[in-house]
Amino acid sequence: MLDNSLKEQLLQIFQGLEADYVFDITVGAAHPSRRELLELLEETASCSERLSCRVSDGDGLQFRILREGDDLGIRFRAVPNGHEFSSLLLAVLNADGKGKNLPDDMTRRRIEALKGDIDLTTYMSLTCTNCPDVVQALNLIAILHPGITHTAVDGALYPDEAERLKVQAVPAVFHGDELIHIGRGTLAELLDKLEERFGTAGGDGVPVVREYDLLVAGGGPAGSSAAIYAARKGLRVAVVAERIGGQVNETVGIENLISVPYTTGATLAGDLRKHMEAYGIDICDNRKIERFASDGSTKELHAKGGEIFRAPQLIVATGASWRKLGVAGESEYTGRGVAFCPHCDGPFYAGKHVAVIGGGNSGVEAAIDLAGICSQVTVLEFLETLKADQVLQDKLRSLPNADIHTNIQTLEVLGDGSRMTGLRVKDRATGEERTLTLDGVFVQIGLSANSALFADALETNRAGEIVTDKNCRTSVPGVYGAGDVTDVRYKQIVIAMGEGAKAALSASEDRIKGVL
Repeated sequence: MLDNSLKEQLLQIFQGLEADYVFDITVGAAHPSRRELLELLEETASCSERLSCRVSDGDGLQFRILREGDDLGIRFRAVPNGHEFSSLLLAVLNADGKGKNLPDDMTRRRIEALKGDIDLTTYMSLTCTNCPDVVQALNLIAILHPGITHTAVDGALYPDEAERLKVQAVPAVFHGDELIHIGRGTLAELLDKLEERFGTAGGDGVPVVREYDLLVAGGGPAGSSAAIYAARKGLRVAVVAERIGGQVNETVGIENLISVPYTTGATLAGDLRKHMEAYGIDICDNRKIERFASDGSTKELHAKGGEIFRAPQLIVATGASWRKLGVAGESEYTGRGVAFCPHCDGPFYAGKHVAVIGGGNSGVEAAIDLAGICSQVTVLEFLETLKADQVLQDKLRSLPNADIHTNIQTLEVLGDGSRMTGLRVKDRATGEERTLTLDGVFVQIGLSANSALFADALETNRAGEIVTDKNCRTSVPGVYGAGDVTDVRYKQIVIAMGEGAKAALSASEDRIKGVL
């Protein structure tokens, strides 16, 4: 199952393991995936003397990971190949203290402070590019908190469970039968939800204050570039972000980053981190910034958990998030008919009728992909014409099971209480309202600037973007903006990187001139 080159890589990866680990497997003798699971785990274990397998007969298919005989709280009811193979490897490496996504002391303290015994289950798909992030984050939480267990379940192996729980989008995280998270998610987001749902042990109430020369809010291409350029000027820099890479992590393929013919979002995010680490930048990820404050000379970012970051200068590079419709029923049926990622959730709608809202490149590309597995795809565009590139429009119009409706406003997501059943829409030309009967809808209407935390202090435009001048200065001296959170034209990775560099150079210039 594992080719020789991969085995050679695993030999290197596992070379430094210090503890002994056992894949404790329970699987039915006649289970159709038994052989595949045993081959995967036995070949993986063969790459280190510290790894071994123990097999017992039983119902279904499951394995847990033991460290020196102790249960780590991690279980897989899946054959973790595809995108989830990395989740298996990281579970072992993180348990040994050698993983690349281990949190810092502050995040670790928040995890350890979670209250109660918590048993979490994530339903995922082996083809989902967002699922590994959630699985790996919850596995890490289970490793660090003895009262938490996490089970990753391949929904395709357990369709009856997925049907009973009405899972229509992945990853879907449950506590018992209670859905507590669905869709893409970072460690910071998941930890925040667990704190809200289960509570935390009280701390000492004393905030942790960190002082720097310059702060960067956001760790995407703009924020990373800004931090590197500022560090090259000799400044003590901290990047405060939920996740390094930001929105880039959700990008499967990148082909227009100049001098790099092809890379992936995950690879680029990892490269951004490595580059910042090379300059000694303090990377404070897994942080949720709750408040921005400024007394003129000092800028403060208040992060959840009692941290305050202070500096005389701040670069806001918080990026943008997927835009939602903002209509009745959307939140209620998200994950139960309303979806945002066609690659992850499309397979749930095989043979069904779905709509795609949005006629830009992302919407039309989603419709083309979905037309390959769905019985019918209906594209709804608010404007009078589609906005996608003509080559994409031509491809969409050539598909026999795709239809296009322009000048359409979505008014409401309809459902029966458990899942969506359709959309109420209006023809903007005639004013006529009608109901479309659908099995699902994929929202693809672009991005919204993550500027809410700064909107009261900084000038923003009608779209909520932070207004900057040509040198990335905002309306507040000492505060700069870069990337997709600003009003800069064209939201592209290469442009965001350039804007981040420009913001840092402007900050350096102002510092030299004493203009803060």
